[in-house]
Amino acid sequence: MMILGEYFHQIDQKGRMRIPPKLKSALGENITITKGTGGCLFLFDQRTLEDKVLSRVDAVPMSDGASAKPLRILFSSAQELEEDAQGRTLLPRNLREFANIQKDIVFIGVGSRAEIWSREAYDKYMDEADFDTAMEELKRHGV
Repeated sequence: MMILGEYFHQIDQKGRMRIPPKLKSALGENITITKGTGGCLFLFDQRTLEDKVLSRVDAVPMSDGASAKPLRILFSSAQELEEDAQGRTLLPRNLREFANIQKDIVFIGVGSRAEIWSREAYDKYMDEADFDTAMEELKRHGV
């Protein structure tokens, strides 16, 4: 299933959030959150994490020192999210701090994953983005 769109939400004082229903439906029951690039957080469904991330990690030799650091950062920050009885999910403190999330957040769909951004960082990122240049960059990957 494609994960698309942008959704503006807030976290409460205890760091809890509600995952937008469309994203929750696309991501399924077992959602893993981890540090992402550009100051955001990545949300993966179990199948994508296994098929697109873990399967490729197995091909990286353990003796590859250059790859060890990003793998350690990515996987040590990864946590499976749990929902409480009211449908809220705790956004772990270390990840809130990494993404500089205080209150206002934006969920975005990025095809096979979702991302969470602080509203301020997302607005800045999008303000600085040049759509035509970004689309040209995708050509390098055959998109």
